Amino acid sequence: MRSLVMEDIDMWDTLLSWKGWLWPVTVLSLAVVVALGCHFIIVHVLSHFARRSASKVDDVLLRHLRRPVRWIMVAVAFRLALDPLDLSEGVRNLALMVFGLTFIALIAWLLIKAVYILSDVATLRFQVDVKDNLRARKVHTQLRVLRQILVIVIVIIASASILMTFPKVRQLGTAILASAGIIGIVVGLAAQKTLATFIAGLQIAFTQPIRLDDVVIVEGEWGRIEEITLTYVVVRIWDLRRLIVPITYFIERPFQNWTRISADILGTVFLYVDHTVPTDAVRAELQRILEASESWDRKVCVLQVTNTSERTVELRALMSAADASLAWNLRCEVREKLVEFVRNNYPHALPRLRAELEKGECP
Repeated sequence: MRSLVMEDIDMWDTLLSWKGWLWPVTVLSLAVVVALGCHFIIVHVLSHFARRSASKVDDVLLRHLRRPVRWIMVAVAFRLALDPLDLSEGVRNLALMVFGLTFIALIAWLLIKAVYILSDVATLRFQVDVKDNLRARKVHTQLRVLRQILVIVIVIIASASILMTFPKVRQLGTAILASAGIIGIVVGLAAQKTLATFIAGLQIAFTQPIRLDDVVIVEGEWGRIEEITLTYVVVRIWDLRRLIVPITYFIERPFQNWTRISADILGTVFLYVDHTVPTDAVRAELQRILEASESWDRKVCVLQVTNTSERTVELRALMSAADASLAWNLRCEVREKLVEFVRNNYPHALPRLRAELEKGECP
């Protein structure tokens, strides 16, 4: 009989323990489901209006805010559901601590997305895929560097806020501050290059010796600026290789920027021909070639004799184009057609080696 009573007591205790954790889990789960359902409805309604709107700003907002707002709503619903629950003090404190740490991380995520929103909205007005994109490339460069700086600042502040919620970390921070003199010297020596890189990134953003899509000559390589970060710059070389250059390079060393002020550029072609070449005929042929070419911008067309030697005359053809790529194609086209013109019409004007035989020297 006594064993039956003990079994009934154990069964009742088990049921009570089940009720003790089953009810809070059920309430919290329902709160999470309600938050996810509300988020789904709100996003569905806003997406419907965004599709009907001609503005791209609402699309940017939905794309960046959808995920952080979802989990913020879940966290807030979790926190509100804790109040009516009859939890022990230890469990409640643990749940509140987890909520606090998670909420700080979610707010940091939301702020980072807000930075991306501001960057994307600002760049909507400045398209780089147009012919005259100098101002657009300038704005894109500044916004990209500033965005990286703001993201780093937000991550540092959020990490510090999370760590300072632990009492032991606060005590460690006090001890570190007490020895700030020595640590400051060590950190300063160790972070010299990091600080120099950071400052170089700021200089690039505001003084802009380079911008995105600029045409540059770096380390003897011709390419375009593809990416600018706080620590390095990626140059896309003409043969699709990537040259990774420290960002301090563009502050400390000379380089060529072919699109610093404008994209238009002059191209040159050199011909080495015999002294008997009719210069006026070659000059007229150059004019005809350029007028028939789609790569010429109709600004500069010059043919000059720039040098002579005992064997040849150096002719320099000078022409202009809207950008470096067109100038390269134009130079190749002019070089090919001028050589063909001289070969077909004035073969005697091709470079030749002259020799004079004295009388009596013939075999």
